[in-house]
Amino acid sequence: MKQNQEYSLFLLGLLESSAEQKSLDWLEQKVSKIKDASSPTGFFLAFSQASRFFSKDPLKLSDAEKNKAEQLVEGFDPSHWNSLQTARTYLLFHLNLEQEDWLKAVNQLFETGDLHEQAALYAALPLLPFQNELLPRAIDGCRTNMTLVFDAIALNNPFPRKNFPELNWNQMVLKAIFMQRPLYQIQGLEERRNSALAEIASDFAHERWAAGRNVMPELWRLVVPFINERYLADLERTLNSDDQLEQIAGALALAESDSEESNSLLQAYPVLMGKVTSGKYDWEAIGREFQDKSA
Repeated sequence: MKQNQEYSLFLLGLLESSAEQKSLDWLEQKVSKIKDASSPTGFFLAFSQASRFFSKDPLKLSDAEKNKAEQLVEGFDPSHWNSLQTARTYLLFHLNLEQEDWLKAVNQLFETGDLHEQAALYAALPLLPFQNELLPRAIDGCRTNMTLVFDAIALNNPFPRKNFPELNWNQMVLKAIFMQRPLYQIQGLEERRNSALAEIASDFAHERWAAGRNVMPELWRLVVPFINERYLADLERTLNSDDQLEQIAGALALAESDSEESNSLLQAYPVLMGKVTSGKYDWEAIGREFQDKSA
């Protein structure tokens, strides 16, 4: 497929600027065998052996390379990838099998691969063919408690935004909240907010409060378009929290709401109102600070 060739050439270009020549030579030797093979055995071996030749050091992309990635697939950002997963994805594009055999081989790899192999597969989903057929695999992967694998699906990945039904999308976001992963790295979070997710987020907050625990500040981003009496009471509670970041998150949620009630409540807290209207804080800044504090 022409599209696969474009992805393949782009990934090879990234590897050429990050890997040693001996590693690139090994990769091309494996590719020449894989693409003409009628069995996936050689592919499985190469996918595993790639860890001997490529590092887990993050890729360093130029602005031009980032723009090219975005042109290839909306939301694709391999600056979050490393050389090893890039090489493994490159191998995937040379697995030259018919659809049924290709899916069988890739699903087998999903089931038997180690954590880093699974993460590479999930991160590559937006580039892979047969995306409708791979959707159940992606949804199932979100059930994992392994952070490395979950992050590969949920964070910096355009696949869920584009493909997940609302129910599965909401489950993924809730899992990210439960695992305290950075919500600002979930692509499409704002555009895919929905009333059911807002209610789930509020319920989760009440469970945390009942247990005497703080609430992840980014959670309140999810209720902004659906402010009602219940969420106003929740946000007022955050404004009076002992945690300054929770206060700021509550104030930002109110500031982004169109309702008069939200505006009236925020005006009763002029110091917080000044902080969120100054432009110093947005949801990414709140998310980053929360992750730094939690580390």
